Amino acid sequence: MCNATVDFIEEEKPFFPPTVNDKALHQFFKNVSGDMLGIENYVEMQPLMGSEDFSFYQQAIPGHFSFVGMQNKARSPMASPHSPYFEVNEELLPYGASLHASMATRYLLELKASTLNKSNKRDEL
Repeated sequence: MCNATVDFIEEEKPFFPPTVNDKALHQFFKNVSGDMLGIENYVEMQPLMGSEDFSFYQQAIPGHFSFVGMQNKARSPMASPHSPYFEVNEELLPYGASLHASMATRYLLELKASTLNKSNKRDEL
């Protein structure tokens, strides 16, 4: 007869909660990325079952987790990012950086506009 015990050490290392995008931030991302890159370049992904430590942030504040595609159609299909054969397509890094910068800028501008509309205070800066 055999016996086995499994200890998930949950007290020392908690399970990862699911990474679930905030619906409003998801729509915001879709709008900004569509405006920047063309909506035809926006691809909606199916949910994944992987774990992501970003989900711990999302327990504290609304968040949005997304991917920036890097496939070069002139080359062979990309290896998994966890593969030793994965190669970063550095030509696309400026697109990812500008997308993130545009999202932050637009979010702050829209937040400021909505804040000003809700109060009589004026920001002269």
